[in-house]
Amino acid sequence: MSEMSKLAITGKGGVGKTTLASVLARLHAADGHKVLAIDADPDANLGAALGISNEELKRITPIAQLEELIHERTGSKPGTVGGMFKLNPQVDDITDRFSISKDGIRLLVLGTVKKGGSGCICPESALLKSLLTHLLLRRDEMVILDMEAGIEHLGRGTAAAVDAFITVVEPGMRSLETAQAVRKLAEDIGIKQCFVVGNKIEHDTDRQFITDNLHDFTVLGFISQNPKIGEADRKGISPYDLDPKVVSEVKAIREQLAAFSR
Repeated sequence: MSEMSKLAITGKGGVGKTTLASVLARLHAADGHKVLAIDADPDANLGAALGISNEELKRITPIAQLEELIHERTGSKPGTVGGMFKLNPQVDDITDRFSISKDGIRLLVLGTVKKGGSGCICPESALLKSLLTHLLLRRDEMVILDMEAGIEHLGRGTAAAVDAFITVVEPGMRSLETAQAVRKLAEDIGIKQCFVVGNKIEHDTDRQFITDNLHDFTVLGFISQNPKIGEADRKGISPYDLDPKVVSEVKAIREQLAAFSR
């Protein structure tokens, strides 16, 4: 695959990163690529955006909530901080056992580590980081990681395997400040390629606002403010299946990204 194959999609809550992640995943799957979509956002709604039914999604338990598995693989009970446990537990069978597949896409939900303070070392965190390292370094699928505006599940050991961070922004200063913060975090762990996608665009002035205020970023493209995206969410189907416009916009973004492939 000549395109970048390991992508992390980030941004503050509500900007539309899951829309971008889901449509990118569907585009790659439609081209015949094996796609692994990883939901690492606490809101965990990537599955619905991919068009997976509520009944199927109920079959998925986030990895961070699989207490018996965490205990088995790390040697310590979830919720404990400190103490002795394996920092590199076995994870190579987890994706096949705890994911579901639809339309050529395999979905895995990581879940959230409940912790009392930042930077804690706990069995759940150790398992998730080992799992993500395995998924990025050892598997050959197209990997699309839908994550919150942070790098909780990433470390220096996995950063080299991420081809690009894409931060989704909307026309507002708080969103743009998030993009600046995400790039700093990404660069701190060695990720070189950081891009921006503008979403919820209504007018040319929205595009101009983003490009003027993020003039030192590479903006891959824009997604329009689109009632069809909300309609897809209400109907429980993927935007990919409802609206050709968002598909064409994300396709153009994908083409821009391909130009930066290493």
